[in-house]
Amino acid sequence: MKKRILAATWILSVAFAILALSSSALARQKRCRRHWKLLSFTSTTDKGEVKSLMGQKPIGFITYTPDGRMSVVITAETRKPLSVNDRIAAPADERAEAFSTVIAYAGRYTFTGDKIVHHVEASWMPNQVGTDMVRSVKLEGDRLTLRTTPILQGGAQTTTTSSGSA
Repeated sequence: MKKRILAATWILSVAFAILALSSSALARQKRCRRHWKLLSFTSTTDKGEVKSLMGQKPIGFITYTPDGRMSVVITAETRKPLSVNDRIAAPADERAEAFSTVIAYAGRYTFTGDKIVHHVEASWMPNQVGTDMVRSVKLEGDRLTLRTTPILQGGAQTTTTSSGSA
C-alpha cells in the first residue's frame, strides 16, 4: 500500500512538473505573438569579433501571429535607392547592393522549449525556402531577443543576435 502511495505521489509530481513547464512555454509563446520592432542586430564571428553588418541602426520588424505564421524584414540603415524606379532595369551592381542590404522571409513557426523554429516558405534568398531556422528566444518584459545557431555569413561562421521591442 505504501509503495502504491509513493508511486502515485511520484507520478502526480512528474505530471505537475510537466504541466508547469508546458504552461510556462505556452505563456512565453503567447507573449511572443505580436509585432516587434528591431532595436539591434549584431553578428559575432567564431573568433569573437562583433560586427554590425546592417549598420548601427538597421530598420526591421518581425511578426508572430496566433495562427502560427511569421514574417521578418530587416534593412541596413544606409540603403541607397536604385538609380531608376525599376528593380529589373536598374544596373546589376545597384541590384546586388540592394539584395545584400535586406533580409526578408516568411512562413510558419513552432516553439520547442526556449527555441523558436522558423519554417521558411518564402525568402529573399531562395536557398532558405523549405529550411528550418532555429532561434533561441529570450523574453524580458517588452523585449524579445533572438539568437541564431552558427551560420556562414561573409565567409565566417557567425551567430547573429537581434533584439526588438513590442
